[in-house]
Amino acid sequence: MDRVSLNGLDVASTYKDFVEQHALPGSGISADEFWAGLARLVSEFGPRRAALLAKRDDLQAQIDAWHGANPGAIDAEAYKSFLSEIGYLVEQGADFSIETENVDPEIAAVPGPQLVVPVMNARYALNAANARWGSLYDALYGTDALGDKASGKGYDPERGSRVIMWAKDFLDKSAPLAGGSWGVVSSVSIRNGALFVDGPVGETGLADPSQFVGFNGAADAPDEVFLSKNGLMVDIVFDRNSEIGGSDPAGISDVILESAMTAIMDCEDSVAAVDAEDKVLTYSNWLGLMKGDLEETLEKGGKTVTRVLNQDVGFTTPDGAKGGHKGRALMLVRNVGLLMSNPAILIDGEEIAECIMDALTTVLCASHDLKRESGNSVHGSIYVVEPKLHGPEEVAMVNEMMGQVEDILGLPRHTVKIGIMDEERRTTVNLKECIRAAKHRVAFINTGFLDRTGDEIHTSMNAGAMIRKGEMKATPWIAAYEDQNVDVGLACGLPGRAQIGKGMWAAPDLMGNMLKEKIGHPQSGANTAWVPSPTAATLHATHYHEVDVLARQSEIAKGGARGSLDDILSVPLADGHNWSEDEIASELENNAQGILGYVVRWVDQGVGCSKVPDINNVGLMEDRATCRISAQHMANWLHHGVVSEDQIMGVMKKMAAVVDGQNAGDAAYTPMAPSFDGQAFQAACELVIKGVAQPSGYTEPVLHARRLLLKAES
Repeated sequence: MDRVSLNGLDVASTYKDFVEQHALPGSGISADEFWAGLARLVSEFGPRRAALLAKRDDLQAQIDAWHGANPGAIDAEAYKSFLSEIGYLVEQGADFSIETENVDPEIAAVPGPQLVVPVMNARYALNAANARWGSLYDALYGTDALGDKASGKGYDPERGSRVIMWAKDFLDKSAPLAGGSWGVVSSVSIRNGALFVDGPVGETGLADPSQFVGFNGAADAPDEVFLSKNGLMVDIVFDRNSEIGGSDPAGISDVILESAMTAIMDCEDSVAAVDAEDKVLTYSNWLGLMKGDLEETLEKGGKTVTRVLNQDVGFTTPDGAKGGHKGRALMLVRNVGLLMSNPAILIDGEEIAECIMDALTTVLCASHDLKRESGNSVHGSIYVVEPKLHGPEEVAMVNEMMGQVEDILGLPRHTVKIGIMDEERRTTVNLKECIRAAKHRVAFINTGFLDRTGDEIHTSMNAGAMIRKGEMKATPWIAAYEDQNVDVGLACGLPGRAQIGKGMWAAPDLMGNMLKEKIGHPQSGANTAWVPSPTAATLHATHYHEVDVLARQSEIAKGGARGSLDDILSVPLADGHNWSEDEIASELENNAQGILGYVVRWVDQGVGCSKVPDINNVGLMEDRATCRISAQHMANWLHHGVVSEDQIMGVMKKMAAVVDGQNAGDAAYTPMAPSFDGQAFQAACELVIKGVAQPSGYTEPVLHARRLLLKAES
């Protein structure tokens, strides 16, 4: 790899060329200013980051020792006292409210779905950004949301009628008429700034006329009508010349919902970026999104299609003025956590912290958006999600680092807003103080069951064998964790300034189940929740029409705090449960299946997030968080003698053959069996066999090392 020396940094030419030829032009920042600024960041925050990682290790060693000296049932009071003594639990300060300003309405005011997508893949990134609007008809027709899936390739009129009936019922609930039903409307018109509909019961209007916000086309026969509920828009499309609209009494051809209000462009868990080449691809796509010129050409249906960012939506308001609405999701970027380094930049022969490189580079890219008329943020903010932070000190470091990034790039203080992912136990138990440490920047907190469970297992690794993975969601700690996150967010004044988020629906093919279950997220008081696809965003958006989240937050705030510290600190131990051989085998095979199916694509193909068939051939979205929990669970059982290393290796080899079979149709796939000597298989085994020794149980060190070895071999 070609490299060049800049301000004491040994920089890969690939990264240097990207910065100087693409990211800096138009930013107002010179190359000299950028490299000098990066060198200062590395000099100041490199040692601080190293000290914070050392503190993680020291705290973990003390916790391991405490469990070793206190076997059996955990004395809750003694345990809390110990955690306070070592500084794991910090003292809570006085009540306060965050002071974040200039937050866009998609975060501050309008609850709705949130997409998370690997920004390394331009097509996925564009799809996510454009998922602000989605066809409800398509989402219902093409999934199992109605209870079954479409059969055959042609249009099924019977299924189509069921879709239309479901959508009209949705309209009756979201925007009810003063009389009658949307299902029997025969015509729509606008007069004197009001919406009128006609049908068998005669002419009527909306029960709440204020829900009508605009239209396109002729007032007496509009092409589109825009309605609003709980801040979310609905676009009813009329086209009597289309197949669907031609058979509809009112000519309605589609119902389009405002869907993904926000989208996290991920540089972390869902990407496999291990060197300068990978990082430049990631940064380039983010820069294209922020400049508005990202495009991707692909083959679809035998034709070449070029995807670009959608334009804003325009319409005529009820008073006849020109109106409009955003055509794209508000985009956030998720940088990497503190742990990893990257060979793209060296100092004194050592890799610099990847989080420092991310901080300056992603904000530089995003700064181009601030110069655009109709870009991402209308309030001049940049949104950076910070994952895997352990406690207030680490949040404080990121807060200070972003302040220096702003100074380097000439941005006003607190332009950069941050999202704190509540996915490590030391952040959970100190969440209030974590928020305080960045109270002028916090625009987002959320819960993440998978990473949080992985950290739960690793932190308490020495306490004993854990319950089976599928039983984790029924434990007291997880319910307390989810409740406390909302309660602390409300108490710290996040409503009106920041999002409170919930985790991912991991089964993109099971939309019927998602519709039944994921309504629990807005009911919990969360402004947003993660979804795995644009289609899922459209379906999940219906929940935010049904639940007034802002009213629900007010109701929860009046009820007092939930989720006790004792429950959060309760360890999900198996308490001497004796599993049968079949139960143990089932648990091992399920975990091994997910690990191998994910790791083989990560290491061999550089795919950081993919739909991996589980042991029952149900496709589940896997990323490093899902891999972490599975690997740590197997490592825990191995550590406590529930299983042997021979059993682990036996099940890994058995499931490798199964995964090979599931990927038989992929021409780029390299089978793991029968040699079992490839980098991917070795990585999967290492994550388990050496799982206890992995820092915080993270998968990144092993995955990055094996991917780099494979690249070197190639």
